[in-house]
Amino acid sequence: MPQPLPGVSKSAFWSGWILCILPAPLLLFSAFSKFQMSPDTAKGFEHLGWPTRVATPLGIVEAACVVLYLIPQTAVLGTILLTGYMGGAIATHVRIGEPFIVQAALPIVVWLGLYLRDPRLRALIPLRRP
Repeated sequence: MPQPLPGVSKSAFWSGWILCILPAPLLLFSAFSKFQMSPDTAKGFEHLGWPTRVATPLGIVEAACVVLYLIPQTAVLGTILLTGYMGGAIATHVRIGEPFIVQAALPIVVWLGLYLRDPRLRALIPLRRP
């Protein structure tokens, strides 16, 4: 069972973990839907202007980012990579004139969860004066 690092309250730690876990099933479902390439997934790729041949590589990248994100020792790297991946999703939706609120909210939740549970990130990005 994970334990809070020194300098992190139990409530912040567990709130951070909950926020970190929440987007994982959504992202993993998205990754695995790219592997299965159902007719709905193919239609979605066509709508977004992406060829279906990039679905499997995108699914691999997305799943790898989520795995790195969920492992405490690589969570910062995973968060950075997920943020970049979601930036591509945002760019795709902006290009075709669609809303991108979910794609923008996911990285915010991911970073907030990591911020709450990792004092090293708090030291890099202090939100209040010491």
